[in-house]
Amino acid sequence: MGKVTIYEIAKQAGVSVSTVSRVVNNKANVNEKTRKRVLALLEKNNYSPNVAARGLVTQSSKMIGILLTDLRTTHHTEGIYYIQRELEECGYCFLIINTGRGDEEKAQSVKILRERQVEAAILIGSTFQSEAVKEAIATYMPTIPVFLANGQIDLENCYSVVADDQTGVYRAMEYLAQRGRRCPAFLVDYHTPSNEAKERGFRDGCAHFFPHSPEPIIREAGTDVAAYAASARELLTSHPEVDAIIASEDVIAAGVLKALNEEAILVPERVAVMGINNSALAELVSPSLTSLDNRLLDLSITIAHNLRSVLQGKAAAKHTMMYSTIREREST
Repeated sequence: MGKVTIYEIAKQAGVSVSTVSRVVNNKANVNEKTRKRVLALLEKNNYSPNVAARGLVTQSSKMIGILLTDLRTTHHTEGIYYIQRELEECGYCFLIINTGRGDEEKAQSVKILRERQVEAAILIGSTFQSEAVKEAIATYMPTIPVFLANGQIDLENCYSVVADDQTGVYRAMEYLAQRGRRCPAFLVDYHTPSNEAKERGFRDGCAHFFPHSPEPIIREAGTDVAAYAASARELLTSHPEVDAIIASEDVIAAGVLKALNEEAILVPERVAVMGINNSALAELVSPSLTSLDNRLLDLSITIAHNLRSVLQGKAAAKHTMMYSTIREREST
């Protein structure tokens, strides 16, 4: 049996097509008895509206575009999960694009969102804070609301919710100093605005809380677990005085713990380890990982609420800052 049309529903109910349309779209000015009769027929016939066709009439696609650079980044996909749960209640669906890290790829993805007629866009991660992305938004989506998770672009239609990574890492350095650590090091993977802020916090913390230490020790961690562990081994070989390691992501810290466990280096007695993100991984590794909680849940829900306000024609904050907290566990 083919899909029943709105015209057939109207004929069965003995009402006009416009009356059925008002019921489908939950509009007023429909007699309650008539509304119930139409709703019963809609349910009986398993009627579902043509969303694309409705969008042509209402000028509303009910679609939100989401961009992220790497779907394998669990911290980002977790954020998308929270955002989806908040917005799907309002009838929105989602187009998620895995852009890759190149500026040209990210700009092209912005163009695709415009072609798909999304009502708003969410860009996950500070890597979207770039001139190429800014230019693409200005060119292809100048009037469409764009929300950045942990990034900021200076355009009229762009909104941001960011974690204060710099202050968070600075406070992590204070925490380590208070626990008697004398020589910290920092391991970082990709060069992004967020990681650069973390590095500034590390350098500021070194200057303030470890003034007698040598030049701040910062190393690139690589891009996979094997590389993270190798970086930790190289770091401790070249700087045996290091007694605390902060990693720019929890997964990097997990690689550090792997290397220390294999080398029989006691944690935290000999080396304390901290991660950033307070992901589920922090509680799964052994010893459990102290981590800087950049409040992913609060950040994601704030984006969803602000986006919904903007789409409803209400005011929303252009820039919101989330302040991190330290979740202490066994590794420190």
